[in-house]
Amino acid sequence: MNQRPARRPAPRPPEGTPAPAELARMARSGLAGAARVAHWADAALGPGSDGATADGKATLSEATAERAAGDLGLTAAQVRADWDTARLAGLVEVHGETARPGWRLRAWDRDDSAVLRGWVALFDAWSLAHPEPAEFEAAAVAEVVSAMPQVLSFLQLSAGPVPVEQLLDLLRQRVTELRTERCEVPYETENGSGSAGPVAALRSADADPADRAPAEDPAPAEGAELAPLLDWSLHALASVGALTCGDAQATLTPLGSWAVWVKLEQICVAAQSPAGNIEVAAEEMLRGCAQLRPNAARAEYRAWLAARPVGSAVGELVDAARGEDALLRGLAFEALRVVGAPAEPDVRAVVEEPTLRPYALLWLAEHDGVDPEDAHEVLTREEATWLWVDTAAAVADHGEAPMLVRHLESALQPTVPALLDEVRAVGHPRTVQVLVALAAAHPDPALAKAVRRAAFQVHTGG
Repeated sequence: MNQRPARRPAPRPPEGTPAPAELARMARSGLAGAARVAHWADAALGPGSDGATADGKATLSEATAERAAGDLGLTAAQVRADWDTARLAGLVEVHGETARPGWRLRAWDRDDSAVLRGWVALFDAWSLAHPEPAEFEAAAVAEVVSAMPQVLSFLQLSAGPVPVEQLLDLLRQRVTELRTERCEVPYETENGSGSAGPVAALRSADADPADRAPAEDPAPAEGAELAPLLDWSLHALASVGALTCGDAQATLTPLGSWAVWVKLEQICVAAQSPAGNIEVAAEEMLRGCAQLRPNAARAEYRAWLAARPVGSAVGELVDAARGEDALLRGLAFEALRVVGAPAEPDVRAVVEEPTLRPYALLWLAEHDGVDPEDAHEVLTREEATWLWVDTAAAVADHGEAPMLVRHLESALQPTVPALLDEVRAVGHPRTVQVLVALAAAHPDPALAKAVRRAAFQVHTGG
């Protein structure tokens, strides 16, 4: 029972993968423009600079973009593009309505792992780095973004150029699977227009009217719908340096191949783990991680996140945190800590939800660089008491009596009567259950009696 399983040997990347130092050199080269703009902003836009950003979302203002363009010998459009890339790569971090240098920028010249993490963050955000044309339907775009990991995995396993037509067939199959999982029938779009890229050109050149399927067959319509979307996806991935596309073929770059391999390896680790949470929904995944040690749980979170688009994954975790199980609430925010900067907008959006507010404030404080030991200082006394009750509810539901007694010692209030007064005042929906469980667990009869009395008063509205 006490023996730990043998540690899995560190996997080796596929033969021919450049060394980490060489991969970091490639990433630095690809992100050189973004790093230059981020360094410029760090030096030129000190604390208190007004007008640096325009819209409360850390978008550069006209004046700042023109100033940077003059200083760096670029156009304002180039500065904006590099700035957006710097944000996606974590060289610039957005905090509320302001932007500031990210920790990766500080470590840029000396830490290869920080550089590679920054590039992978950009790779994960490929659909944001090169937004889709306005004429594409949002639902179709979401399907293609969800299906692209399988396309990228096929490219990685192929270890060489793959015809775009073959990728289109794979994309069509994956999208059909996604629609089938949602119990949808294939549909034809009213407007199948899109920018003519390599897929569209290939299909129009090779098509023979005699070979076309009957009008009632939905597959050609789906292919026509997906061809421009695949073109956009390939160009977007090429824009971040993940692949090259030409002569109706696509090939992963060394960086792209390495990043996809890393994500596949994370998925394999999860599939082989005792919990095996890779394919389940967020709530079930969190339940599976509840009994794991912190490091093992974080590995599960990383693998689960690697298997799905970051936006939908964050949404699932936030929804799980809104449930009635306080343990899942805490675990969901632990998983969001693994997500890091991409989760900030969603976390900030739930700050006003009473159930999630203390967790969100702590997450944001730690994200802003506050030491986790001091992060609780951002909470008001009432918020801290609410969090104490919520954590006690998790212990009462899933822990043992001694844990609940020890939890009593973590309260901010100096005395039990003071704690009971403030616990009654915060109005947590689990207050009565927590107090009853605490009274049953505490070995001191006098204290247990006082806690039971407080539980009765809360129950009766006193």
